[in-house]
Amino acid sequence: MAGRITNGEPPSQTAKPTKEPGAARDVKLRVFICLALAGVTLAAFWPVLRAGFTEVLDDSFYVKLNPFITNGLTTRGIVHAFTSFDCANWHPLTWMSHMLDCQLYGLNPAGHHATSLLFHVANALLCFVVLSRMTGSVWRSGFVAALFAVHPLHVESVAWISERKDVLSAFLWMLTMYAYVLYVRRPDAAAYGFVLVFYALGLMSKPMLVSLPLVLLLLDFWPLRRLEPGRRLFLEKAPLFAMSAASCVVTLFAQRAGGAYASLELIPIVDRFGNAAISYWAYLAKTIWPARLAPFYPLIGPHLPVWKAAGAGFALAVATVLVVRSRARYPYLMVGWLWYLVTLVPVIGLVQVGGQSMADRYTYVPLVGIFVAVAWLVPGLVAARCGAWAKLASVCGAALIPALAVCTYVQAGFWHDSRTLFEHALRVTRPSAFAYDCLGQALANQNDLPGAIAQFRKATKALPPYPQAYLDLGHALDMAGNTRDAVIQWRKAIRFGLDKPELHYNIAEALFRLADADQAERECRIALRQDRSFGMAHNLLGVILVSRGRLDDAIREWRTAVDCDPDNQEPHGNLARAYFEKGDYRAAWDEVQTQMRLGGRPDPRFVREIANRLAALRR
Repeated sequence: MAGRITNGEPPSQTAKPTKEPGAARDVKLRVFICLALAGVTLAAFWPVLRAGFTEVLDDSFYVKLNPFITNGLTTRGIVHAFTSFDCANWHPLTWMSHMLDCQLYGLNPAGHHATSLLFHVANALLCFVVLSRMTGSVWRSGFVAALFAVHPLHVESVAWISERKDVLSAFLWMLTMYAYVLYVRRPDAAAYGFVLVFYALGLMSKPMLVSLPLVLLLLDFWPLRRLEPGRRLFLEKAPLFAMSAASCVVTLFAQRAGGAYASLELIPIVDRFGNAAISYWAYLAKTIWPARLAPFYPLIGPHLPVWKAAGAGFALAVATVLVVRSRARYPYLMVGWLWYLVTLVPVIGLVQVGGQSMADRYTYVPLVGIFVAVAWLVPGLVAARCGAWAKLASVCGAALIPALAVCTYVQAGFWHDSRTLFEHALRVTRPSAFAYDCLGQALANQNDLPGAIAQFRKATKALPPYPQAYLDLGHALDMAGNTRDAVIQWRKAIRFGLDKPELHYNIAEALFRLADADQAERECRIALRQDRSFGMAHNLLGVILVSRGRLDDAIREWRTAVDCDPDNQEPHGNLARAYFEKGDYRAAWDEVQTQMRLGGRPDPRFVREIANRLAALRR
């Protein structure tokens, strides 16, 4: 029957009672493997439960300082998740998972890490269940799932709270595959509906699932063996491809809105293809020897060596041709290799997002293809050519799992805090402005301002200039009391491309503290030209105008600040004092009451004075 999934053995002609013990043993074996997978995964990743937030990366934006997340699951938060492109992404389901974590655990990082770890355990179990269901090979499927579970390259996806989208989307990837296997066994509308639902949810977790329809076509070749005349496999997956295309369009808009794309002037197209080819081999090298892993691998620039890029591309093409030509004899090799190539395409750097050449987290799903190829190819080759070594190969394979688990345990420990992580990163990778800047931020968060300033200064020496380093150096210098030098660094950040209203606001506020009201007003107005709805800038401009004797103009700015940011108590306090100065005590009283309702703490003597003036008016 077309689409039937077998384990490669001829089906039994009659049902015999003697099969029951074998079936029971098979169930016990599967349960044992699942328990072993869960146990070794929890043991390997246990250090992440003692880790904190990685604030210097995205954890502050994704969770810690994001009011839509920290307020838990709210109607407002859910609507925002579906309608915003925050962090240059559209992944509403990921946002909702973070909201639920805050609902359950608050800002206790252990709870957030536990959720990610449980998703990873579930992914390993689903990987085993799906593969064993498709192939009928329990031990090989268990080996693949174990490699997936404890490989050190997957630490980043599990230990970094902001990468919840990795483990959540992979969970839905596996569920989509499982639903597809059920659909193959019993093709009806209900079964296909589950495929569509899980796939849609996966795309709402992370757009990297756009390649899943192609992977399902690969699985049709092996192990599902559905490539038969008359089957319309592409047409069957047309709804999935349509959803994939829609996700690509939305992602392009999100990345563009967030300014995440690197321009072709900065990274030419030739360099992108070269880096992609090199990265494919670099990921394989780190899969085989997972050493010197880091959260950031800087791009090789400004131009890749031609020989290196061309050699990597040529080797990739040759390997692919050889693998495809061997498809009749080794179908699993072709499927595994193409799984790896295809699933990495969205993140391989052809559309460059960020300044990294590669990232461990990008291998989370792609490496399953490599593991499948190894698990099915190596035992067959060993048995065919040197059967006496088959048992030794099995022992080596079994020993590989605890060895990788130990490496993962060590690697997970580096994610304990931001300082530990980036001190490690600078030891194992080429120095980069990004790594120095992140270490500086970590030191600043620990109130080590001299150490932070030293790291930021190292980051500012990079070429091409890294404007974020000048911004952070300015903040550190300002905190250390060196405000004039801070302004100089902020102006450099603007000159090097970080021309944002928030930065002009910082300069305006610093200049006002330095008693340079003229320049402070100028910078504030620049910020407001860039963003008319910048409430804090309107508030600051009002303060500056009052210092220059322009009270009525200041009141207009503070009223605008209230309109732009109704939840900010500060302009209400300023308006209260302004109305008091003008003798409008009723308006002053209303503003000070609003200020207190929003969490402000006005001077009690000032509040009593307003009350006394109002009482005097009533007498």
